[in-house]
Amino acid sequence: MRLKATALVLILALLPLGLPGQSANAPVTIKVDAAHPGAAISPQMFGIFFEDINFGADGGLYPELVKNRSFEFSEPLAGWHEVMGFSKKGLDVPKGELDIRTDDPLNEHNPHYLRARAVEPGYSWWNAGFRGIGVKEGAEYRFSAYVRTHGPKSLNAVVNDENHKPVATGKLEGFSDHWKRYETVIRASATADKAQLVLSLDEPGAIDIDMVSLYPVDTWKQRPNGLRKDLVQLLYDMHPGFLRFPGGCIVEGRRLATRYRWKRTVGDLAERQTLVNRWNDEFDTRPAPDYFQSFGLGFYEYFQLAEDIGARPLPILNCGMACQFNSSETAAVEDLHEYIQDALDLIDFANGPVTTPWGKLRAAMGHPAPFHLTMIGVGNEQWGPRYLERYKVFAAALKAKHPEIKLVVSAGPFPTGEPFDSMWSNWRQLHADIVDEHYYMSPEWFLSNTARYDHYDRSGPKVFAGEYAAQSVGSTSPNNRNNWKTAISEAAFMTGLERNGDVVQMASYAPLLANINAWQWTPDAIWFDNLHSYGTPDYYVQKLFASNTGNRVVPSTPHSEDGLYTSAVVDDRSHELILKVVNYAPTARTSTIELAGAGASGSARVTTLATSDLTAENSFAHPQNVSPQAGSIDIKDGKISADLSPYSVTVFRVSMR
Repeated sequence: MRLKATALVLILALLPLGLPGQSANAPVTIKVDAAHPGAAISPQMFGIFFEDINFGADGGLYPELVKNRSFEFSEPLAGWHEVMGFSKKGLDVPKGELDIRTDDPLNEHNPHYLRARAVEPGYSWWNAGFRGIGVKEGAEYRFSAYVRTHGPKSLNAVVNDENHKPVATGKLEGFSDHWKRYETVIRASATADKAQLVLSLDEPGAIDIDMVSLYPVDTWKQRPNGLRKDLVQLLYDMHPGFLRFPGGCIVEGRRLATRYRWKRTVGDLAERQTLVNRWNDEFDTRPAPDYFQSFGLGFYEYFQLAEDIGARPLPILNCGMACQFNSSETAAVEDLHEYIQDALDLIDFANGPVTTPWGKLRAAMGHPAPFHLTMIGVGNEQWGPRYLERYKVFAAALKAKHPEIKLVVSAGPFPTGEPFDSMWSNWRQLHADIVDEHYYMSPEWFLSNTARYDHYDRSGPKVFAGEYAAQSVGSTSPNNRNNWKTAISEAAFMTGLERNGDVVQMASYAPLLANINAWQWTPDAIWFDNLHSYGTPDYYVQKLFASNTGNRVVPSTPHSEDGLYTSAVVDDRSHELILKVVNYAPTARTSTIELAGAGASGSARVTTLATSDLTAENSFAHPQNVSPQAGSIDIKDGKISADLSPYSVTVFRVSMR
C-alpha cells in the first residue's frame, strides 16, 4: 500500500484505449483453440493480500472485542472509562480509582497493568470496544483476564447494549495474590451492535488485571484464538491461490523502531508486544489515534489461515528500510545480519523440523507439521540504490541456505516511469525470481492496459501484480467508490493477466478489508461492521477469477477489441475449458463462441456478473446487489450462441472430451 500518489497525476492523463466504439453493437465471433494449449499458469494465480489497514485485524478479522486489553497503548487507559456515581452531596464522582502500574508486571513484554481500587462496593469501569462491541443473541463469549488480588475475590462483567440494558453477565472469582488467568463463558440474551463491557467490584479493596478479553466462542474452526467466522468464510469462498501478509506499509514502519517484527507476534498471547499501527494518523481526514496492533493475529495465525483457505503463504519481511514516503530511515549494511537472521528463522519456523528452536515453537503452538513456505518478500514497496544494495545481501544469504525459496522484490510504487524502469532493468540483470508491481489507477487505465504483459520478456523475472484497485476518484482519495465501473475495469485487466500466465505468476486486489466505522483507505474488497459483512463488486470479480482458474492458457480471439476482453484456459484436473468474456458496452452483444478442439457438446455452465448501472454498489442493506448469477447454455456443433449482457463479466465452463 502506498502513501502518496502525486506522481500518478501524469499517469492518469493516459487516454483509454480499446473502449467500445460504433461497432460495439455488431455480432461478434469469439474463437477458442483448445487443441493448442500454450503456457502453463501458476497454480496460485489469483490470491489475496491482507494488510492491517482500516482496522482489518484488531476490530476485524481478529475478533477480540476489548480494545487495549493489555493497557499497552500510548495512552494506557485508552478505551477504558470509569462509571461515575453520586456522592451524598450530589456530585458526580467515582467510587474508586483506576491506576496504571508497572511494578511486578505480568511479564517483561507486557509491562503495564491496571490496578482498580474500590472505595465503595459497586465501583465500575467500562471498555468501549472497537467503535462499540458487537454481540449476537444466543452466542457465547469467553470473558477472561489475568488477575491478582489485594482483597476482593471476584470481578463482575456485564455487557450493556446501546440503552445500557444488560444483555450478558458473568463473573471471575477465586483470586489469589499471584498472577493467574481466569475465564468464564457468558451468553448474550439479545443482539447489540454498539455494546459496552462493564466491570465492577462488589467489595472494597484493589485488584490488578491484565489481558482483559471478551472473545467469541464461535470462531473459524472453533479455535480459542480463532478468527472472525464470516470474514474468513468470504476469503475461503474466493478459493485464493496465495495469501500475502502482513502488509504493506506496516512491514516497513514509519521508523525502523516501529517496523513489523514477526518474532514478537508468535508464542504466548500475553507476551506478544503491542505496537502502534502505522496507519493511525497517516491521513488527516481519517485519524485513528486508537489504532494499535495487539498481534493476537500473528505470523502463526497467518500461516494457519493460509492453510485453512487453501492458499500458499507469502510473508513479507522488512529488509532494513523504513517507509520511503515517511522517514526513509535505512539500516546500515553491516547491521543487516539481524534482518537476515529473522528471514532465516522464519523459514525454520514455517518449514523446519520440530527439533529446531523455531520448529519446536511452531509445534508447541499446535502445528508440528510444516507450513510449506516456498516464497518470501524482501521488502514491501521499496526502490532505489539502497534497496538494491540490501537485496543483494539478503539474496546471497538466503539463496546460500535455502535455494528452494523464491524471493519477491519490488518495482516501486508506480506502474511506469521512474523508479519503475530502473528497478526492472536491475532486476533483469540480477535474475530476480518475482517482481512485485502495484497499480492504484483510474478505471480507464485498467481498460487501456489489458495488453500490458503481451510483450514482456518471457525469459526474464516473473511478475506479481501484488496490489491493484481501480480508483474512481484518485489514489488516496476518501471519496473512492467500490462500484461496478471499477470492478468491471479490473476484470478486463485481469483477462490480460491470465492470458499472460507465463509471465504473471500471481495477482491480488488491495486492500482486502475495511471497517465501515474505522477505515482509512478506499476502495476495499470487503466491508464490515461489528456484526455484518459483505463483498463489493470488486470482491466478486476477484472471486470469479480465482474460482475459475486453469493450468494452461489456450488461444482466444479477440483479446481486446471494441470493449470486448477475453481469456481462455484449460483445467486438466477437471477436464474443462474455461472462457472469460468481459463486455464493456452499454448494450447486449450477440456472440458466437467457436470451441475448436474441445470436443464439446451438451451444455456449458455459465456464471454472469453484470449490471447496466456502472455506479451500482453493494451495501449492508443490499449485500448482493451486484453478485454472480449461475446458469447453463447449450452447445451445438461445437459452438455457443450467447447474448452478452451490457457491462458484464461472463465465465463459460465447458467439459472437454
